[in-house]
Amino acid sequence: MMRAQNSAHSIESETMRSSSDDSCRILVEYMNTPDEGSSSDKNGKGTFDEDEKFEILNEKYKGQQYSQIYFARLHNARNLLYSLVEKWKPHLPVCTVLGLKEGKECVIVGTLYKHMKLKPSILDEYSKERSAVPLVKPHNFMHPDDQLILEDESGRVKLGGTVLSPSLFVTGLVVALHGMETGAGDFLVQDILEAGLPPQIELPLDSREDKYVVFVSGLSVGSSTSNPLQLQLLVDHITGHLGDEKEQSIASKIVRVVIAGNSVEIPHGLLNGQNLGSKDQSKLSEPIKELDILLTQIAAGIPLDIMPGPSDPANFSLPQQVFILPLHRCLFPGTSAYNTFVSCTNPHSFELDNVRFLGTSGQNIDDLDKYSEAKDRLDFMERTLRWRHLAPTAPSTLGCYPFTGKDPFLIESCPHIYFVGNQNKYETRLLRGSEGQLVRLICIPKFCETGVAIMLNMSNLECHALSFWTQLGS
Repeated sequence: MMRAQNSAHSIESETMRSSSDDSCRILVEYMNTPDEGSSSDKNGKGTFDEDEKFEILNEKYKGQQYSQIYFARLHNARNLLYSLVEKWKPHLPVCTVLGLKEGKECVIVGTLYKHMKLKPSILDEYSKERSAVPLVKPHNFMHPDDQLILEDESGRVKLGGTVLSPSLFVTGLVVALHGMETGAGDFLVQDILEAGLPPQIELPLDSREDKYVVFVSGLSVGSSTSNPLQLQLLVDHITGHLGDEKEQSIASKIVRVVIAGNSVEIPHGLLNGQNLGSKDQSKLSEPIKELDILLTQIAAGIPLDIMPGPSDPANFSLPQQVFILPLHRCLFPGTSAYNTFVSCTNPHSFELDNVRFLGTSGQNIDDLDKYSEAKDRLDFMERTLRWRHLAPTAPSTLGCYPFTGKDPFLIESCPHIYFVGNQNKYETRLLRGSEGQLVRLICIPKFCETGVAIMLNMSNLECHALSFWTQLGS
């Protein structure tokens, strides 16, 4: 059965496929999902790739340490916060940690460090006094005794008071704090200033024709949860070979498809460092070949961006580079024949018809969920925008390249669409900033587990879920 559901219409049609033993019941659901907490054409014209700052091809590793990226982050964020402090607390002096005086109110700017009792450490493996390893690893490493510390080039100071809740912050954030030093040598926080949403290019809504961008992640071709029929239904819907006239009309307005990570899953048993036999080599390459067949069908008519994820053949640390450039033409011989196919970095930033997109394959949000707390994943996404940093926990708990002189994860311009892939469920929110910023937040679920892709209308930033199910039965 193929079913389309919308707030204004409901269209149903049915297709039954049968074999000698089984019948396959196909259900495709097209539905609008209400906002949570709402406060180019086919040739890709008007598209600008902005991934240059995430590329490390021209970077030279000379044994540099991760302190360089922290220095760059502090330098850039501090200049911004200094300009904001002039309006926030104009009557207070700005001091360094070393310049604090007991009982004197001031503002200090520095990088937060979160001391966590349950935070895993590689040194625990060699500890003589280590306790027994728990059978179940915790999903979140928060503990009531966690403490926040602020440090700058001159020193560090423990933070106290009830204004700053450790559960809401992580290591690596640069903030401005209003308070005073206590007799115990701590800094009693009375107020906090974050960078806030960055400036945004104004987006004229409801004054342009409908154009759609499709987001999908977690295809996981080659995994036990991947469903080939489900994947083909997705491809057929995107390319306009599925659905009634109205659905095909909407599909004809799709101007780009973005695959946000975890497109393939290589059998872990094969990645043991040993030489592989011919049969195992075939098992290793089969998922990529299958993915290439699917992507070729899309790239033949629609611009296609593919981002690497944790399970894909790419480097592990952020920013993940394109699929082992320049070997992606070997990995995707069919898809790479089309100039509509773009192998992107993770994070991925691009502009389409003056609409700015920014997204990741989900590692930054997953890591925040381990070391802080929030009501949902959308709250984590909103925090990264207000902190103006895409991955604040890198490099502390999230692997990243040791950049020197820059921090590519700083968000200098506010996107209109901010997406993260490989989440447990579909969530969306329209975020409104104090200076008129308008951002559509999208959590893209794992397609292999949910059968859900997301379609965004660029004309009004509205989005809905495309849900695909296949059921085998008598």
